[in-house]
Amino acid sequence: MPTEVLATDLPSAASRRCPTAIAIAIPFAHAITLLLMGRIWWCACGTFNPISLDAWGPHNSQHLIDPYAFSHLLHGVIFFFAFNWGAMRRRPAWGLVAAMLLESAWEVFENTPFTINRYRATAATFYNGDTILNSLSDLAICVLGWFIARRIGVAWSVVLFLVLEIGCLLWIRDNLTLNVINILHPFEAIKSWQSGH
Repeated sequence: MPTEVLATDLPSAASRRCPTAIAIAIPFAHAITLLLMGRIWWCACGTFNPISLDAWGPHNSQHLIDPYAFSHLLHGVIFFFAFNWGAMRRRPAWGLVAAMLLESAWEVFENTPFTINRYRATAATFYNGDTILNSLSDLAICVLGWFIARRIGVAWSVVLFLVLEIGCLLWIRDNLTLNVINILHPFEAIKSWQSGH
């Protein structure tokens, strides 16, 4: 009888280990991919400053934290609810893995010449892609957003989304919504407003 119980428990234990192993592997694969794409580890300026608050300057996306960290936090919030239904609801670890894979894929796409040039067509004329550590930080912040959404639920997540979107709009004249619009199609009117003209 004990042998049968242990045998029954083995698949369950293995299924818990699998998403954990994948979640640990994703940042390593993410960093190696960016390295192979020619991204550098840290800001070429060489100064150790973990935070850059100038959204439109040459240091944006070159240090650990920048104003767009809030957008990546919202990625995590959105991904939590996107992967928290049906069978995924009973397997939250796999939902987290899906969120990490999607965020990692976005980070790689964000550092392709197409996306870099698309951003440079907006007010982000200094943008030259992310450093590897900035990109890994974005991935970690997305994971943080996923856990926050899991903790606070739908209603407070909506409040958080609105507060951060409006706050970033007032602070840096940009947010996740405008970011998506600019990726799909840059508008001269948005560029002019973001440039302060």
